[in-house]
Amino acid sequence: MEECKDSKCPFHGSLAVRGQTITGVVVRDKMQNSVIVQKEYARYVPKYKRYMKVRSRIPAHNPPCIKAKTGDKVELSECRKLSKTKAFVVTKKL
Repeated sequence: MEECKDSKCPFHGSLAVRGQTITGVVVRDKMQNSVIVQKEYARYVPKYKRYMKVRSRIPAHNPPCIKAKTGDKVELSECRKLSKTKAFVVTKKL
């Protein structure tokens, strides 16, 4: 396992995690230390009295010690805002 010197790593740095925990699949890993995680869930539509499938894409910090790739199922934890869009960090691969 590679040594992690990332200050934004919840295990080897000083980043505190709190709040939501989300599971999803990594759909994009082309950025440096960031991934896009997609989560699918069902939303009720009262007019039709049925559920529809909805997807949401969440940008998250990907520490070098975890290195999640496209297709990996991961767990995200909420943390402080790391950039304009990132407020989650990858905590483990499932």
